[in-house]
Amino acid sequence: MRGRARHNLAARIGVWSTHHRKTAVLGWLLFVVLAAGIGGATGMVEMSDAENGAGDSARAEQILQDAGLAKPAGELVMVSATAPGDWKAAAGALADAVRDTGEVRDLAAPVPSEDGRDALITFAMRGDARTAPDRVQPVLDAVAAVAKDHRDVEIHQFGEASAGKWLGDLLADDFRRAEFTAVPLALGILLVAFGAAVAALLPVGLALTACLAAFGLLSLASHQLHLFQTTYSVMFLMGFAVGVDYCLFYLRRERDERAAGRDAETALRIAAATSGRAVLVSGLTVMVAMGGMFLSGLLLFKGFALATIIVVFIAMLGSVTVLPALLSWLGDRVDAGRIPLLNRRARRTGQGSGRIVGRVLGPVLARPRLFAVAATVLLLGLAAPALGMKTETLGLEKQFGSDSQLSVAHRTITGSFPGGPAPALVVVRAADITAPDIGRALAGFENVTVHRDRNIAEIEVPLPDGTTGLTELREKRLPAAFDGTGAEAYVTGETAGSVDFNDQLRRGIVPVFAFITAVTFLLMLFCFRSYVIAVTSIALNLLSVAASYGVMTAVFQHGWGASLIGSEGVGAIEAWMPLFVLVVLFGLSMDYHVFVVSRIREARGAGLDNRGAIETGIRRTAGAVTGAAAIMVAVFAVFGTLSMQDMQQMGVGLAVAVLLDATVVRMVLLPSVMLLLGERNWRTPRGLSRLPSLEGDEPDLRADATPVTQTV
Repeated sequence: MRGRARHNLAARIGVWSTHHRKTAVLGWLLFVVLAAGIGGATGMVEMSDAENGAGDSARAEQILQDAGLAKPAGELVMVSATAPGDWKAAAGALADAVRDTGEVRDLAAPVPSEDGRDALITFAMRGDARTAPDRVQPVLDAVAAVAKDHRDVEIHQFGEASAGKWLGDLLADDFRRAEFTAVPLALGILLVAFGAAVAALLPVGLALTACLAAFGLLSLASHQLHLFQTTYSVMFLMGFAVGVDYCLFYLRRERDERAAGRDAETALRIAAATSGRAVLVSGLTVMVAMGGMFLSGLLLFKGFALATIIVVFIAMLGSVTVLPALLSWLGDRVDAGRIPLLNRRARRTGQGSGRIVGRVLGPVLARPRLFAVAATVLLLGLAAPALGMKTETLGLEKQFGSDSQLSVAHRTITGSFPGGPAPALVVVRAADITAPDIGRALAGFENVTVHRDRNIAEIEVPLPDGTTGLTELREKRLPAAFDGTGAEAYVTGETAGSVDFNDQLRRGIVPVFAFITAVTFLLMLFCFRSYVIAVTSIALNLLSVAASYGVMTAVFQHGWGASLIGSEGVGAIEAWMPLFVLVVLFGLSMDYHVFVVSRIREARGAGLDNRGAIETGIRRTAGAVTGAAAIMVAVFAVFGTLSMQDMQQMGVGLAVAVLLDATVVRMVLLPSVMLLLGERNWRTPRGLSRLPSLEGDEPDLRADATPVTQTV
């Protein structure tokens, strides 16, 4: 084995690590400390509104930003009384209170509603809008004090600063809750899988240190590529799940080899040459697939891609370097802290030949055509709701839920003052903004602010009809007013930003999809030298993604069963979610696919026929795949219980997809399809035999490839 495995990159890395344990372990710790320290010192830089947008709305924001006219954080406070005019005393006190904080500007007189029972007070926060949430607390306290002193009226507040403050606090609480929930869940699953405390702690410890180092490097990188505020949450979600899974695959193979009678060195060599190689291929696939998001044309996805690439690379690096070094150092002590009942269970299921696997796999291999059709119909049925999927950039009122204080305030204010919370902002730029023809065009609008020294004008236009009003504004009113004047007029605002973002996503998803499918095909082709396996991989991935889309649409758009997870239907899916889920699942599904198919090919190379190889590979990877999937599902499900709607959608979508991928796809659809394809799975056309391989030479595993009997 030693001679044949030496050409395998993963095996060479594993051997080096076991022979240089101190260098590998201390080098890892030094890297984590330096990365986290440098990143913490530099801090993270968030993207601006202009960077986060697309189309005309982004151009408008960029014009304002370049001219130093970035819009301040606006706030709206509505005072409601039971009788017309009874709000005046409270409104006066409120205006005085917020003015006295010294944090506000442009405080306007109260505007009464049509029935006279409500009044809207508008103002803006001083200073940079991006830091306004950090300075809004005195204003919130002042409004709360007035509400306490005037109990005869209702006071509702909504705005960029107050919502940003709420969002920041919520994200911090959610992230802490996710971290303190996901880690114990993963540890508990690993205890069941291995039955020993040390073996369970190793993957968790390596995953957490990988995330810590990735946080630091991402903060450093954010000074060049600015990030969205939820990027850290996405990084932890991906990094922890992937990091634990990679270590679990490696550790499980090493323990299986030891249980089969191998000595410690040989077991580590086999684990490195097989599971280590699968980790490298899987990690490379995830990183390259994530790179496809750079083709989306949106900075948001570029940040997600960078974060995931960094954390997956670090997790992969730790799994093939420091993990074998630690296993070599620990030896049999990896089983320290045995938990009697769990340890016996782990030993019984160590070879992946448990009763559940046998009960499922036996009928599948006996009637592959029936089960292939049934599994496909099931996945397509789950995918059906996705045909009516609607996407939009969810506003903060939808993100927080209909019962939250902020959502109630937004809904109440919108009901009394339509178009007030989210007016369109038209930005007009001209060579001479004071030119007569431009002046006549501006005169046709209300709420016009002209910046003569910058040759820019801003026009606020209420949009009570939403996207219909936006379309009319862009396609009729603005061309009628400014065509022939030489001026540029761009529309921004919440509605315009959402529409432009969605339009860019529709344009960007085609090149992203083409990229990741081509990359997945080529990586599987190079890895297994079979175009049949490569095509099968893509088809199975698409089924998993489609089923995930359908479940997300049913739960979060239509509200079917949303209350079971403490959520609600909001009528749409977050605009960036479909593309993100597509790319992530194409990458993550390779974890199981490469791991399982590699083991099937090992058995095939040891002389088994197609059926025997499939049965052996599925059975012997079932334990690891089940444990890895359980951890991923648990971690993703934790995010599905958080407060933000987009985090819920992401968590549920990924959890459902991984669950289906590890059960219906890997246990039913994959073996049935591979059995039906027969020897075509392993045919390598002459032209492909010259292609480079990601595998290296196979280790001699004939002693390990004894056929598993079909008796359950």
